[in-house]
Amino acid sequence: MIKDYMAVINLSENENDIRSLTTNRPIASVPVASRFRVIDFILSNIVNSGITNVGVFSASNSRSLVDHVGDGKPWDLNRKNDGLFLFTHGLDELVNYDSRLLKNNMEYLFRSKSTNVVLASSYMIANIDLADVVRAHETSGCDVTAVYTEVDDADKNFQNCFTFEVDSRTKRVTDVGKNIGFGKKANICMEIFLLKKEFLIDILYKSAHSSRHSSLYNAIFDQLENITINAYKFDGYVACINSIASYYRANMDMLKTPVREELFCSERLVYTKIKDEPPTIYVKGSKASNSLIADGCIIKGTIKNSVIGRFVEIEEGAEVENCIILQNVKILKGAKIKNVIIDKNVTVKEDAELKGNSSFPLVIEKKNLISGIR
Repeated sequence: MIKDYMAVINLSENENDIRSLTTNRPIASVPVASRFRVIDFILSNIVNSGITNVGVFSASNSRSLVDHVGDGKPWDLNRKNDGLFLFTHGLDELVNYDSRLLKNNMEYLFRSKSTNVVLASSYMIANIDLADVVRAHETSGCDVTAVYTEVDDADKNFQNCFTFEVDSRTKRVTDVGKNIGFGKKANICMEIFLLKKEFLIDILYKSAHSSRHSSLYNAIFDQLENITINAYKFDGYVACINSIASYYRANMDMLKTPVREELFCSERLVYTKIKDEPPTIYVKGSKASNSLIADGCIIKGTIKNSVIGRFVEIEEGAEVENCIILQNVKILKGAKIKNVIIDKNVTVKEDAELKGNSSFPLVIEKKNLISGIR
Protein backbone atom coordinates (compact mmCIF):
# COMPACT_ATOMS: atom_id res chain seq x y z
CA MET A 1 0.00 0.00 0.00
CA ILE A 2 1.18 3.53 -0.77
CA LYS A 3 2.38 5.68 2.11
CA ASP A 4 3.15 9.40 2.24
CA TYR A 5 1.11 10.16 -0.92
CA MET A 6 -1.92 12.34 -1.51
CA ALA A 7 -3.90 12.54 -4.76
CA VAL A 8 -5.07 15.50 -6.83
CA ILE A 9 -7.64 14.85 -9.57
CA ASN A 10 -7.56 17.70 -12.08
CA LEU A 11 -10.83 18.02 -14.02
CA SER A 12 -9.80 20.80 -16.40
CA GLU A 13 -10.42 18.48 -19.32
CA ASN A 14 -11.03 19.44 -22.95
CA GLU A 15 -14.78 19.13 -23.62
CA ASN A 16 -14.90 20.70 -27.09
CA ASP A 17 -15.71 17.41 -28.86
CA ILE A 18 -18.16 16.04 -26.29
CA ARG A 19 -20.30 19.13 -25.61
CA SER A 20 -23.61 17.38 -26.27
CA LEU A 21 -22.99 15.30 -23.12
CA THR A 22 -21.20 17.92 -21.00
CA THR A 23 -23.44 20.97 -21.29
CA ASN A 24 -24.55 20.54 -17.69
CA ARG A 25 -21.88 18.20 -16.33
CA PRO A 26 -18.10 17.69 -16.49
CA ILE A 27 -16.64 14.68 -18.29
CA ALA A 28 -15.92 13.20 -14.86
CA SER A 29 -19.63 12.67 -14.11
CA VAL A 30 -20.71 11.41 -17.55
CA PRO A 31 -22.32 7.96 -17.11
CA VAL A 32 -20.42 4.99 -18.55
CA ALA A 33 -20.90 1.18 -18.55
CA SER A 34 -24.58 1.52 -17.52
CA ARG A 35 -24.09 2.33 -13.81
CA PHE A 36 -20.68 3.97 -13.40
CA ARG A 37 -19.35 7.49 -13.97
CA VAL A 38 -16.05 8.36 -15.67
CA ILE A 39 -14.45 9.56 -12.42
CA ASP A 40 -15.12 6.21 -10.70
CA PHE A 41 -12.13 4.60 -12.40
CA ILE A 42 -9.39 7.00 -11.31
CA LEU A 43 -10.94 7.36 -7.85
CA SER A 44 -11.00 3.58 -7.46
CA ASN A 45 -7.40 3.28 -8.73
CA ILE A 46 -6.34 5.78 -6.09
CA VAL A 47 -8.10 4.21 -3.10
CA ASN A 48 -7.14 0.68 -4.18
CA SER A 49 -3.51 1.78 -3.85
CA GLY A 50 -4.07 2.90 -0.25
CA ILE A 51 -4.24 6.68 -0.73
CA THR A 52 -6.84 8.20 1.61
CA ASN A 53 -6.35 11.94 0.95
CA VAL A 54 -7.93 12.93 -2.38
CA GLY A 55 -8.64 16.42 -3.70
CA VAL A 56 -10.93 16.79 -6.72
CA PHE A 57 -10.61 20.13 -8.53
CA SER A 58 -13.44 21.04 -10.91
CA ALA A 59 -13.84 24.37 -12.66
CA SER A 60 -17.60 24.48 -13.27
CA ASN A 61 -20.89 22.59 -13.86
CA SER A 62 -20.23 20.55 -10.77
CA ARG A 63 -23.74 19.81 -9.46
CA SER A 64 -23.84 16.26 -10.85
CA LEU A 65 -20.27 15.67 -9.71
CA VAL A 66 -21.05 16.80 -6.17
CA ASP A 67 -24.17 14.62 -6.15
CA HIS A 68 -22.22 11.60 -7.34
CA VAL A 69 -19.09 11.69 -5.18
CA GLY A 70 -20.82 13.15 -2.11
CA ASP A 71 -18.66 12.65 0.97
CA GLY A 72 -16.70 9.86 -0.69
CA LYS A 73 -18.38 6.99 1.18
CA PRO A 74 -18.43 4.50 -1.75
CA TRP A 75 -14.64 4.84 -1.92
CA ASP A 76 -14.18 4.75 1.89
CA LEU A 77 -13.16 8.42 1.84
CA ASN A 78 -15.71 9.74 4.36
CA ARG A 79 -13.07 10.10 7.08
CA LYS A 80 -12.34 12.36 10.04
CA ASN A 81 -8.69 12.47 9.02
CA ASP A 82 -7.93 13.01 5.33
CA GLY A 83 -10.75 11.80 3.04
CA LEU A 84 -12.31 13.36 -0.07
CA PHE A 85 -12.16 17.12 -0.71
CA LEU A 86 -14.05 18.73 -3.60
CA PHE A 87 -13.02 22.18 -4.87
CA THR A 88 -15.04 24.01 -7.51
CA HIS A 89 -14.89 27.48 -9.01
CA GLY A 90 -16.23 29.25 -12.09
CA LEU A 91 -12.90 29.83 -13.78
CA ASP A 92 -13.79 28.64 -17.28
CA GLU A 93 -12.71 31.82 -19.02
CA LEU A 94 -9.15 31.86 -17.76
CA VAL A 95 -6.46 30.47 -20.05
CA ASN A 96 -4.73 28.46 -17.32
CA TYR A 97 -7.64 28.07 -14.93
CA ASP A 98 -6.63 24.62 -13.68
CA SER A 99 -3.39 25.90 -12.14
CA ARG A 100 -5.20 28.97 -10.79
CA LEU A 101 -7.90 26.78 -9.24
CA LEU A 102 -5.29 24.73 -7.42
CA LYS A 103 -3.37 27.84 -6.38
CA ASN A 104 -6.53 29.42 -4.96
CA ASN A 105 -6.92 26.34 -2.77
CA MET A 106 -3.25 25.99 -1.87
CA GLU A 107 -4.14 25.54 1.80
CA TYR A 108 -5.28 22.02 0.97
CA LEU A 109 -1.77 21.13 -0.20
CA PHE A 110 -0.05 22.86 2.71
CA ARG A 111 -2.24 21.17 5.34
CA SER A 112 -1.58 17.68 4.05
CA LYS A 113 1.20 15.81 5.81
CA SER A 114 2.03 13.88 2.64
CA THR A 115 5.22 14.85 0.81
CA ASN A 116 4.31 13.26 -2.54
CA VAL A 117 1.39 13.69 -4.93
CA VAL A 118 -0.38 11.56 -7.51
CA LEU A 119 -1.71 14.09 -10.03
CA ALA A 120 -4.28 12.73 -12.50
CA SER A 121 -7.14 13.52 -14.84
CA SER A 122 -10.37 11.52 -14.93
CA TYR A 123 -11.02 10.97 -18.62
CA MET A 124 -8.46 8.18 -19.12
CA ILE A 125 -10.26 4.97 -18.14
CA ALA A 126 -8.09 2.07 -16.96
CA ASN A 127 -7.67 -0.30 -14.04
CA ILE A 128 -4.07 0.36 -13.02
CA ASP A 129 -2.00 -0.63 -10.00
CA LEU A 130 -0.74 2.74 -8.75
CA ALA A 131 1.31 1.04 -6.04
CA ASP A 132 3.43 -0.47 -8.82
CA VAL A 133 3.80 2.98 -10.40
CA VAL A 134 4.98 4.38 -7.06
CA ARG A 135 7.60 1.66 -6.73
CA ALA A 136 8.88 2.38 -10.23
CA HIS A 137 8.94 6.12 -9.50
CA GLU A 138 10.90 5.79 -6.28
CA THR A 139 13.34 3.36 -7.87
CA SER A 140 13.94 5.68 -10.83
CA GLY A 141 15.11 8.63 -8.74
CA CYS A 142 13.47 11.01 -11.25
CA ASP A 143 11.72 14.26 -10.40
CA VAL A 144 8.48 13.12 -12.05
CA THR A 145 7.04 9.84 -13.27
CA ALA A 146 4.45 9.99 -16.05
CA VAL A 147 2.29 7.02 -17.05
CA TYR A 148 1.82 6.33 -20.77
CA THR A 149 0.42 3.63 -23.02
CA GLU A 150 1.69 2.58 -26.42
CA VAL A 151 -1.05 2.43 -29.07
CA ASP A 152 -1.25 1.52 -32.74
CA ASP A 153 -4.52 3.31 -33.55
CA ALA A 154 -3.55 6.91 -32.81
CA ASP A 155 -4.87 7.95 -36.20
CA LYS A 156 -8.39 7.13 -34.99
CA ASN A 157 -8.28 7.31 -31.19
CA PHE A 158 -6.72 9.46 -28.45
CA GLN A 159 -7.07 12.64 -30.49
CA ASN A 160 -5.50 15.79 -28.94
CA CYS A 161 -3.88 13.78 -26.14
CA PHE A 162 -0.29 14.43 -25.10
CA THR A 163 2.29 12.13 -26.69
CA PHE A 164 5.76 11.19 -25.46
CA GLU A 165 9.07 10.48 -27.08
CA VAL A 166 10.72 7.94 -24.76
CA ASP A 167 14.40 7.00 -24.69
CA SER A 168 14.43 3.21 -25.03
CA ARG A 169 17.55 2.87 -22.87
CA THR A 170 16.91 5.24 -19.97
CA LYS A 171 13.07 5.12 -20.07
CA ARG A 172 13.03 8.90 -19.79
CA VAL A 173 10.64 11.27 -21.56
CA THR A 174 12.72 13.24 -24.08
CA ASP A 175 9.98 15.20 -25.84
CA VAL A 176 6.26 15.95 -25.57
CA GLY A 177 3.77 16.59 -28.34
CA LYS A 178 0.07 16.28 -29.19
CA ASN A 179 -1.66 13.52 -31.11
CA ILE A 180 -3.16 15.05 -34.24
CA GLY A 181 -3.94 11.69 -35.86
CA PHE A 182 -0.99 11.77 -38.24
CA GLY A 183 0.33 8.27 -37.57
CA LYS A 184 -0.91 4.99 -36.16
CA LYS A 185 1.69 4.40 -33.44
CA ALA A 186 2.14 6.76 -30.51
CA ASN A 187 3.04 6.85 -26.84
CA ILE A 188 -0.09 8.37 -25.30
CA CYS A 189 0.25 10.18 -21.98
CA MET A 190 -2.41 8.91 -19.57
CA GLU A 191 -2.16 12.12 -17.51
CA ILE A 192 -1.11 10.32 -14.33
CA PHE A 193 1.94 11.94 -12.73
CA LEU A 194 3.89 11.26 -9.54
CA LEU A 195 5.93 14.11 -8.09
CA LYS A 196 7.00 15.85 -4.90
CA LYS A 197 4.40 18.14 -3.35
CA GLU A 198 6.99 20.94 -3.10
CA PHE A 199 7.66 20.66 -6.83
CA LEU A 200 3.93 20.82 -7.62
CA ILE A 201 3.52 23.93 -5.44
CA ASP A 202 6.44 25.59 -7.20
CA ILE A 203 4.94 24.79 -10.61
CA LEU A 204 1.55 26.15 -9.51
CA TYR A 205 2.98 29.48 -8.44
CA LYS A 206 4.96 29.85 -11.65
CA SER A 207 2.04 28.82 -13.85
CA ALA A 208 -0.56 30.98 -12.10
CA HIS A 209 1.58 34.08 -12.64
CA SER A 210 2.39 33.33 -16.26
CA SER A 211 0.36 33.54 -19.47
CA ARG A 212 2.61 31.06 -21.27
CA HIS A 213 0.91 27.85 -20.19
CA SER A 214 -2.49 26.63 -21.33
CA SER A 215 -2.63 24.00 -18.59
CA LEU A 216 -0.88 22.72 -15.49
CA TYR A 217 0.47 19.79 -17.50
CA ASN A 218 2.03 22.15 -20.02
CA ALA A 219 3.69 23.94 -17.13
CA ILE A 220 5.24 20.63 -16.03
CA PHE A 221 6.37 19.74 -19.54
CA ASP A 222 7.89 23.20 -19.93
CA GLN A 223 10.42 22.14 -17.28
CA LEU A 224 11.58 19.15 -19.33
CA GLU A 225 15.07 20.56 -19.86
CA ASN A 226 15.52 21.14 -16.12
CA ILE A 227 13.99 17.95 -14.68
CA THR A 228 13.91 14.23 -15.39
CA ILE A 229 10.61 12.53 -16.22
CA ASN A 230 10.48 8.77 -15.84
CA ALA A 231 8.18 7.09 -18.36
CA TYR A 232 6.08 4.26 -16.87
CA LYS A 233 4.49 2.10 -19.55
CA PHE A 234 1.03 0.68 -18.85
CA ASP A 235 0.17 -2.36 -20.98
CA GLY A 236 -3.48 -2.80 -20.05
CA TYR A 237 -6.71 -1.53 -21.60
CA VAL A 238 -7.04 2.26 -21.82
CA ALA A 239 -10.01 4.28 -23.09
CA CYS A 240 -9.96 8.04 -23.58
CA ILE A 241 -13.27 9.85 -23.05
CA ASN A 242 -12.78 13.22 -24.76
CA SER A 243 -15.19 13.07 -27.71
CA ILE A 244 -18.55 11.61 -28.64
CA ALA A 245 -16.84 9.00 -30.85
CA SER A 246 -14.40 7.92 -28.12
CA TYR A 247 -17.22 7.78 -25.54
CA TYR A 248 -19.23 5.54 -27.83
CA ARG A 249 -16.23 3.28 -28.55
CA ALA A 250 -15.37 2.93 -24.86
CA ASN A 251 -18.89 1.80 -23.97
CA MET A 252 -18.98 -0.64 -26.89
CA ASP A 253 -15.57 -1.99 -25.81
CA MET A 254 -17.03 -2.81 -22.40
CA LEU A 255 -19.41 -5.26 -24.07
CA LYS A 256 -16.32 -7.35 -24.96
CA THR A 257 -15.59 -9.98 -22.33
CA PRO A 258 -11.78 -9.45 -22.09
CA VAL A 259 -12.17 -5.69 -21.61
CA ARG A 260 -15.00 -6.07 -19.11
CA GLU A 261 -13.08 -8.66 -17.11
CA GLU A 262 -9.94 -6.53 -16.98
CA LEU A 263 -11.79 -3.42 -15.84
CA PHE A 264 -14.32 -4.90 -13.43
CA CYS A 265 -13.30 -8.43 -12.45
CA SER A 266 -9.76 -7.98 -11.16
CA GLU A 267 -8.80 -7.85 -7.49
CA ARG A 268 -8.81 -4.03 -7.85
CA LEU A 269 -12.54 -3.26 -7.79
CA VAL A 270 -14.22 -0.24 -9.35
CA TYR A 271 -16.49 1.53 -6.86
CA THR A 272 -19.43 3.81 -7.54
CA LYS A 273 -22.36 5.46 -5.79
CA ILE A 274 -24.90 2.88 -4.64
CA LYS A 275 -28.56 3.70 -5.29
CA ASP A 276 -30.29 0.47 -4.15
CA GLU A 277 -32.70 0.23 -7.06
CA PRO A 278 -35.01 -2.74 -7.57
CA PRO A 279 -33.79 -5.38 -10.05
CA THR A 280 -34.59 -4.99 -13.73
CA ILE A 281 -37.80 -6.67 -14.95
CA TYR A 282 -37.65 -8.68 -18.19
CA VAL A 283 -41.24 -9.13 -19.36
CA LYS A 284 -42.19 -12.30 -21.23
CA GLY A 285 -41.38 -11.86 -24.91
CA SER A 286 -38.50 -9.46 -24.34
CA LYS A 287 -35.03 -10.24 -25.71
CA ALA A 288 -31.63 -8.99 -24.54
CA SER A 289 -28.22 -10.08 -25.84
CA ASN A 290 -24.64 -8.92 -25.25
CA SER A 291 -25.70 -5.84 -23.29
CA LEU A 292 -24.99 -4.11 -19.99
CA ILE A 293 -28.27 -3.28 -18.29
CA ALA A 294 -28.46 -1.44 -14.97
CA ASP A 295 -31.00 -1.93 -12.19
CA GLY A 296 -34.52 -0.54 -12.14
CA CYS A 297 -35.35 -1.04 -15.84
CA ILE A 298 -38.45 -2.52 -17.43
CA ILE A 299 -37.62 -4.42 -20.61
CA LYS A 300 -40.45 -5.47 -22.91
CA GLY A 301 -38.75 -5.02 -26.30
CA THR A 302 -35.47 -6.16 -27.87
CA ILE A 303 -31.96 -5.05 -26.88
CA LYS A 304 -28.76 -6.02 -28.70
CA ASN A 305 -25.16 -4.89 -28.14
CA SER A 306 -26.20 -1.93 -26.00
CA VAL A 307 -25.46 -0.19 -22.71
CA ILE A 308 -28.59 0.66 -20.72
CA GLY A 309 -28.66 2.95 -17.68
CA ARG A 310 -30.92 2.96 -14.63
CA PHE A 311 -34.73 3.19 -14.83
CA VAL A 312 -34.96 2.82 -18.60
CA GLU A 313 -38.26 1.52 -20.00
CA ILE A 314 -38.33 -0.20 -23.39
CA GLU A 315 -41.85 -1.04 -24.52
CA GLU A 316 -43.22 -3.86 -26.68
CA GLY A 317 -41.95 -3.95 -30.25
CA ALA A 318 -39.18 -1.44 -29.58
CA GLU A 319 -35.75 -2.41 -30.92
CA VAL A 320 -32.49 -1.05 -29.49
CA GLU A 321 -29.20 -2.01 -31.16
CA ASN A 322 -25.64 -0.71 -30.65
CA CYS A 323 -26.93 2.09 -28.44
CA ILE A 324 -26.02 3.86 -25.20
CA ILE A 325 -29.14 4.79 -23.22
CA LEU A 326 -28.72 6.85 -20.06
CA GLN A 327 -31.09 6.81 -17.11
CA ASN A 328 -34.82 7.63 -17.04
CA VAL A 329 -35.30 7.17 -20.79
CA LYS A 330 -38.54 5.79 -22.21
CA ILE A 331 -38.56 4.11 -25.62
CA LEU A 332 -42.17 3.62 -26.63
CA LYS A 333 -43.83 0.92 -28.71
CA GLY A 334 -42.43 0.16 -32.14
CA ALA A 335 -39.50 2.56 -31.92
CA LYS A 336 -36.34 1.40 -33.69
CA ILE A 337 -32.99 2.93 -32.76
CA LYS A 338 -29.48 1.95 -33.84
CA ASN A 339 -26.07 3.51 -33.14
CA VAL A 340 -27.66 6.19 -30.95
CA ILE A 341 -26.62 7.83 -27.67
CA ILE A 342 -29.62 9.07 -25.66
CA ASP A 343 -29.05 11.26 -22.61
CA LYS A 344 -31.23 11.35 -19.49
CA ASN A 345 -34.98 11.96 -19.29
CA VAL A 346 -35.73 11.57 -23.00
CA THR A 347 -38.88 9.95 -24.38
CA VAL A 348 -38.62 8.35 -27.83
CA LYS A 349 -42.13 8.31 -29.25
CA GLU A 350 -43.98 5.39 -30.76
CA ASP A 351 -42.68 4.04 -34.09
CA ALA A 352 -39.78 6.54 -34.15
CA GLU A 353 -36.79 5.47 -36.24
CA LEU A 354 -33.40 6.86 -35.23
CA LYS A 355 -30.13 5.74 -36.75
CA GLY A 356 -26.50 6.84 -36.63
CA ASN A 357 -23.38 4.84 -37.47
CA SER A 358 -20.53 3.44 -35.43
CA SER A 359 -18.15 6.25 -36.41
CA PHE A 360 -20.66 9.07 -35.95
CA PRO A 361 -23.39 7.97 -33.53
CA LEU A 362 -26.53 10.07 -33.32
CA VAL A 363 -26.73 11.95 -30.00
CA ILE A 364 -30.05 12.93 -28.39
CA GLU A 365 -29.46 15.47 -25.64
CA LYS A 366 -31.20 15.63 -22.26
CA LYS A 367 -34.97 16.21 -22.11
CA ASN A 368 -35.55 16.29 -25.84
CA LEU A 369 -38.83 14.87 -27.16
CA ILE A 370 -38.38 12.84 -30.34
CA SER A 371 -41.41 12.77 -32.63
CA GLY A 372 -39.88 10.20 -34.93
CA ILE A 373 -38.18 9.98 -38.31
CA ARG A 374 -40.10 8.06 -40.94
